[in-house]
Amino acid sequence: MILLVVDMQKGLVDDELYAFDTFIDRTVRLIDAARKNNVEVIYVQHDAGPESGMTSGDEEFEIDDRVAPKEGEKVFVKTINSCFGNKDFKEYMEQQKDKRLMIIGLQTNYCIDCTVKSAFERGFEVIIPEGTNSTFDNDYMTGETAYRYYNEDVWEELVEAVSFEEAVELLENG
Repeated sequence: MILLVVDMQKGLVDDELYAFDTFIDRTVRLIDAARKNNVEVIYVQHDAGPESGMTSGDEEFEIDDRVAPKEGEKVFVKTINSCFGNKDFKEYMEQQKDKRLMIIGLQTNYCIDCTVKSAFERGFEVIIPEGTNSTFDNDYMTGETAYRYYNEDVWEELVEAVSFEEAVELLENG
């Protein structure tokens, strides 16, 4: 199994996210559980391009200190919503024998959604722990509605939705 941490960047990690306190607490705890149990943790950052404030060299581009990678953990940069848009990430994932991928991070209705669908199409068993992805309110729906829509409807046939406790147990058992 791999724990994939998506777009946990300073420019996105904000208390305006849906259920922020639960989200950040569970994200930190899953990363800690993965590390304690020798489950690989991979980070992906979104580069929105020059002048965006979210590109290499910008403070907002950096991974939030609460979840920052440890030395030796892989970090990939993407320029489109799906993590599989990064050629090196895609090739690395194709080499994995264990096709279980636990995906956490931001944002539910953008990069998490695209990555879930891309992983599923590539034959990965996608695991989504409860309360470990989030998003902001937008012009069409609240962050809560978006979270529930994707987690409880859109991904229903694509992922194994698990409770937070089940996710920790999965990481403890490798």
